[in-house]
Amino acid sequence: MTIFYLVQHAEKERQLGDPGLTVLGRQHAVRTAKWLQHVGIGAVFSSPLRRARETAEFITVASGLQVQEDARLQERMNWADDQPIEEFLADWAATVEDRDFVPRSGDSSRHAGARFLSCLTDLAAERGPVAIVTHGGVTVDLLRTLVGDEVLPHSLLHDGVPSCAITTLDGTAVVDIASQAHLQ
Repeated sequence: MTIFYLVQHAEKERQLGDPGLTVLGRQHAVRTAKWLQHVGIGAVFSSPLRRARETAEFITVASGLQVQEDARLQERMNWADDQPIEEFLADWAATVEDRDFVPRSGDSSRHAGARFLSCLTDLAAERGPVAIVTHGGVTVDLLRTLVGDEVLPHSLLHDGVPSCAITTLDGTAVVDIASQAHLQ
C-alpha cells in the first residue's frame, strides 16, 4: 500500500478568492517540507488553489521533486468575490451538518470526499510515500467517507484542520489525523 501524507496548506492571508500564504504560513511550510524530506517522499501532488500550490512549492524545493496539480484535491467550497461572507458561512455549516447538501458554489461533503478518494485510488500506484497538499474541508470530507463522523474529533468537524497539519494514510487506512508534531 502507498503511504499518503495529506498536508493541510499553510496559513493563508485572510482575503477573498485564492489568497497566498502569510509569513507564519511560509515558516510552517518550510518545517513541513523538512519533515517530509526525512520520510523520503517520492511524489508531490497539490490542489490547484494558490495557498496549496505555494505550500507544495516548499516541499518540492526540499525534496527535489516536481509538484503535480490535481483538481480533485481542491476545497469543497471557496469564498468568492460575489458571495457575502454570511452566505458562504451558512452554506459551509450546512455542508458539515448534511453531507448531501449542495451549496450555491462548490460540492457537497459527500461528493468532495468521493472525488478525493478517487484521486487516492488513482495515486495508489505512485512510488511513495506521496505528499498531497490540500485543504481542511475536503480532508475532513475524505475522513468522513473513510471512517465516519463518529470517529472524528468534534473540533475537526467544526473548527477544521489546523494549518500544515499532516494526516497519514496507509492506502485508505487512517494512521494519524491532523498531526502538528513536526511544527514543534
